[in-house]
Amino acid sequence: MSSTTTAVILAAGMGTRMKSRLPKAMQRLGNRPMIWHLIETARQIVDRIVVVIGPGMDELAQQVSPHETVIQYDRLGTGHAAKIGVDILHDGRAIILYADNPLLTANTMQRLLNAHDEGHALSLLGMRPVVAGHYGRIVTRVDGQVERIVEFKDASEAERSITLCNAGMMCADVTHLKNWLNNITPENAQNEYYLTDIVALAAKQGPVSCVEGTEEELAGINSRAELAQAENRLQQRLRQNALEQGATLIDPSSIFLDPDTIIARDVVIEPNVFIGPGVTLEEGCVIRAFSHLEGCLVKKGATIGPYARLRPGTVCRENSHIGNFVELKNTDLGVGSKVNHLTYLGDTKVGKMSNIGAGSITCNYDGVFKHRTTIGNNCFIGSNSVMVAPVQIEDDAMTAAGSVITQAVPSGALAFGRARQENKAGKGRALQQALQKKKEQG
Repeated sequence: MSSTTTAVILAAGMGTRMKSRLPKAMQRLGNRPMIWHLIETARQIVDRIVVVIGPGMDELAQQVSPHETVIQYDRLGTGHAAKIGVDILHDGRAIILYADNPLLTANTMQRLLNAHDEGHALSLLGMRPVVAGHYGRIVTRVDGQVERIVEFKDASEAERSITLCNAGMMCADVTHLKNWLNNITPENAQNEYYLTDIVALAAKQGPVSCVEGTEEELAGINSRAELAQAENRLQQRLRQNALEQGATLIDPSSIFLDPDTIIARDVVIEPNVFIGPGVTLEEGCVIRAFSHLEGCLVKKGATIGPYARLRPGTVCRENSHIGNFVELKNTDLGVGSKVNHLTYLGDTKVGKMSNIGAGSITCNYDGVFKHRTTIGNNCFIGSNSVMVAPVQIEDDAMTAAGSVITQAVPSGALAFGRARQENKAGKGRALQQALQKKKEQG
């Protein structure tokens, strides 16, 4: 068995059918660039990752860092791209992967490696899609071993009737791959070097096996429509995993999850919830409908929403409550504290058992710098309070409704930060009549 395994990911394609300035590998899937998913899977299996990119793909190179990149300056086909990636390797075995197959699982990748280790010169992945379409066809011998792959454009009618299709990925020893890739020619309909042509060369050297996977896992992504289909498949996978971990998803099809979402048992997620990167939901918390979460921690027993937004850096501690149309950014909400309606807290720390009234906000940004607001334990912030940071409200303090708080509020104090009300007798009616007359006069 080879001691070192390298994944060579082919990612130089622009994906013209995507109609985008971005390379195909950078199209978004599950909140991440498409290639992110494949790299995360490969990291579980291989020792080294090399990504073949095209010229000018600096953003893609940055995305895959710290993994190595090599540049395919001339796009002469998949065989040419694979050769560029394999040429920098010295020994061991290599898995050749495609960036537009982001849903490949670690289990299937391991099966591909196992097939190679069982003594096959080459192992490859195949599938039987519902509609074979333009996939290359895998031609097998009577004994089930692979004889060759024929691309759709070069296939005869008989070959096009084959249901076993090439999924693209394959595994072999580096020394063998180098030899085969040096011996393929561009004698085909596309005048390109096909990676698939190495299969016939490998079959002359030893047995070639095909590991079959599902279309849901192995189908390539070449258009916006196929990207949308892949998103649906990814979300189904993530939702199923959440359900198996003991979460309740009331309407799974309406809930959007991120691949790194951590969901404990007895979490309840209501319909139309969007969860972005970096979210942890602890046991028994409830995420109510139409809420948007990213970069946050929701502790045991907390309730979020409906229509709430939690932004990065936010922690909602045990049994806290975020209500409708509340936004928290980089805020630590204490145990049992409540922010029930129409409120924004940014760069804020709130202690235990405090209540933030409706319409209250922290003014945390002065146009240049961010400033913090600290609210202690057992505080009551009156409705429509404006807390101008940096400011501290100590334990057991209150602010009167409609106050603008610009100075520290001592423990136990009641802060009034508003002008005294003055009533002008008859002035309201007179002003209304004057305005109405002005309106009638045009």
